[in-house]
Amino acid sequence: MALGLAAKKEIVAEIEEVASRALSVAVAEYRGMEVHELTDLRIQAREQGVYLKVVRNTLAKRGLAESKFADIDSALVGPLIYGFSIEAPGGAARLFKDFSKKNDKLVVTALSIGSGLLGPDKLDAVASLPTRDEALARLLATFKAPAEKFVRTINEVPGKFVRVLAAIKEEK
Repeated sequence: MALGLAAKKEIVAEIEEVASRALSVAVAEYRGMEVHELTDLRIQAREQGVYLKVVRNTLAKRGLAESKFADIDSALVGPLIYGFSIEAPGGAARLFKDFSKKNDKLVVTALSIGSGLLGPDKLDAVASLPTRDEALARLLATFKAPAEKFVRTINEVPGKFVRVLAAIKEEK
């Protein structure tokens, strides 16, 4: 079915809007997949906060042209499904990686995290990027030991700490 100019403009605007808020994009070839397999992929994508779209490559190129993912346009060849990670930078890559374990017809062709085109060989690296909560937990874990030491020092030498605070106040 042929798309009219208005419909094409809507698709380009939708891709522009999604790309503007996406953290990364993964592109995969889905040739040979059946409808129920694509439906399963879409269900998993919704659950994981990944926006999936099958769109003509020419429209995707126009939609991504002004985004941080403009560098991916050279890899947009063939029947592709686009996965935009909205909640976690590795979301779409993780989705495609996990799904391709069960379905070998889904083949990742390109990735981008906004800093250049990445090949399919980088799928594992991008898929292993932490979610926001995981990153915050790791950050807090690095602060845990110094904070514990600081609190222990304050508790061990309360008189000394009070004298240091009093000396600081006197200097002001």
